[in-house]
Parts: sequence; structure tokens; C-alpha cells
Amino acid sequence: MSRTARLFQLMQALRSLPPPATAGRLAEEMCVSQRTIYRDIDSLRGLGAVIDGEAGFGYTLIEDASLPPLGFEGDELEALVLGLREVMAVGDPALAKAADGALSKLRARLPEGQAHRLRHAVLTASRFNPPPAPTVDAHELRCAAWEERRVRFDYADAVGAKTQREVDPLSIVYMQMSHCLLAWCHLRADFRAFRLDRMQNLSVLEQSFRPRRVAMLRDYLAQMRAQSPDKRC
Repeated sequence: MSRTARLFQLMQALRSLPPPATAGRLAEEMCVSQRTIYRDIDSLRGLGAVIDGEAGFGYTLIEDASLPPLGFEGDELEALVLGLREVMAVGDPALAKAADGALSKLRARLPEGQAHRLRHAVLTASRFNPPPAPTVDAHELRCAAWEERRVRFDYADAVGAKTQREVDPLSIVYMQMSHCLLAWCHLRADFRAFRLDRMQNLSVLEQSFRPRRVAMLRDYLAQMRAQSPDKRC
């Protein structure tokens, strides 16, 4: 790991771990020695991060120089907490981790009064019956959609019939009972929605459909609004 990457990782650990984070805990989190932690703490301070604490007592990130000043109204903070905790409750593992990291960054950067309100927000989100977990790598699928690259996967429909599909991925929709990929299906030559928990053996292909994703998604959403019930695969 490069020194720059290690410093970024240390900043994230300081944002995420309950303060004060001891050098031993930070070293365990990052798989480095405590001596490296002490040296990197000094480097971060030299770069402008305000980190309270010292060896033997632990460290608390007071001001994060890598984030610009932020200011939110009370209801804006509640909305952010609610949205991020909803993602943590229903998102795939990579997205849930990203939401937790974003919440930690906000908490580290906000003034103490707003950080207190963030930590003790009135609103929260919980799911007693979360959607089924995706059976493919949802992060890889999101990247393919963003890069506008065709994907291939095995798919089982509602009655268990299996097909192999090649599709142009357009968007992932987090619905009440499932996560669905909206896509152009080359097998059916039409738009289709695919549940992520019925997909297997995802492969990202070399074929690109750039720059048509936004226009195709707009057309599909218009078609869905016009249909009742929505078209299923």
C-alpha cells in the first residue's frame, strides 16, 4: 500500500471508529505497526487535519482538512441520517458500507452542535423484512451501468425457468420487496426488469453501449409509467 493510500485509510478509520481511537486499535484496523500510526498521525496533522490526543490516550479527529465546511438545517440533517440509514438497512454490502462511511465523514466535519444532532437524530430507518440479498456483485453491476458496458448473467424467473441473458444495464431500483436491474435485454429485444436475487454468474463484457444509457433509461421509465401492470421479465 502506498503512503498516500495509507493516510487516506487512516483518516477513514479516525472518522469511523468510536473516539478516542487508540494507536493499537488503529494499527489493528489498518494491519500496520503502532509506530507507523504515530508517524502517520504526525503527517496528517502536518497536512492540516486537527487531531486531538496523544500516544497512550487515543486520538479524536476534530477537524477534517480533506472536507469543505458544511452547514445544514436541522431537518436537513435528519433527512441525511434517514436516507443514509435506509441505505445501510437495504443496500448491498458495498453500498451499506459506503453509507456508513459517508455518515462518519459528516459527523467528523460538522460543528459540534450539529454533530451532536447527527449522532442523536430523531429519525432512523429499519427493516424487519429486508429485501433478499443480491446473488451477484451489485457493486460490479453498478460499475458496468456507469461505464455503459453490456453484462451477461444466468437468470431464473418467478417459476424457476432459467435463461442466459445479455443486457445493457441502465439502473438499479431498490424496491420494497426486491432490488431490480432495469435493462435492455438482447434476448427479448425489449426493456426488462431483473431481480438481483435471481441472477447468477455475472460477467461484464467488452461491448459498450455508450452514450445511450441516459436516453434508454428515460424511454424505459416512460414505458413503465404508461403500462399497468409494469412489464416483467
